[in-house]
Amino acid sequence: MALELRPDSTIEDIQTIIRGVYKHVLGNPHIMESERLVTAESQLCNRSISVREFVRLVAKSDFYKSRYFESCAPYRFVELNFRHLLGRAPQDQREVSEHIVRCVAEGYDAEIDSYIDSEEYQNAFGENRVPSDRGTSTEANYKQVGYNRMFVLDRGPAQIDSAVTASQLVYNIATNSPNKIKPSSATVIGSGTEKRFKILATGFKFDSRRRVSTTEYLVPATKMTPQIQRIQRAGGRIVSITEA
Repeated sequence: MALELRPDSTIEDIQTIIRGVYKHVLGNPHIMESERLVTAESQLCNRSISVREFVRLVAKSDFYKSRYFESCAPYRFVELNFRHLLGRAPQDQREVSEHIVRCVAEGYDAEIDSYIDSEEYQNAFGENRVPSDRGTSTEANYKQVGYNRMFVLDRGPAQIDSAVTASQLVYNIATNSPNKIKPSSATVIGSGTEKRFKILATGFKFDSRRRVSTTEYLVPATKMTPQIQRIQRAGGRIVSITEA
């Protein structure tokens, strides 16, 4: 049953909602008392903010940022944002690329806002429902492949999302292939059949002497995350990611 703040919700109900937001949005962590967002909790109890705004504050908290933005690979950060804030896995490379580019170009807060301010979030959860996994349910205009991908992200009730820092979906999304329980014994790496992607980046710290400010990288799908990390460490800004 979905958790929702209603006009007749009691203080006990609101505390259940707060725990539900922490559990889902933060990836089922153990939260110390000192890590709780006391001011935001008080605002929700006083109904001066909605559940949606409470979710926003939790997703922008130091707790979330340190565990998922600062400690995870960019692809992992985005795929978990989809799960934590929209309740589903990303469906294709276009979605992932769009969010990676936004995060690099506009910053962390803009990336979080893009989910919570989306029409999809509003339609799925509204102002006062707690986000929950919906990728394993049947919905109109939802790709079947997303159903399988949710099982990769959802590793059961004992999982703690921050325990896994590497992307779990990068290859399958980049190659538009379904997730398999057992990997194929045949490899496509280096065989000429693996999809490749073109990354355009600019603004490097060490490119002051270069005449061309934009650098192009052509990388296989399995090497995208390491290349993105190298670009970011060098102070580069990703302009676009497209299939080659």
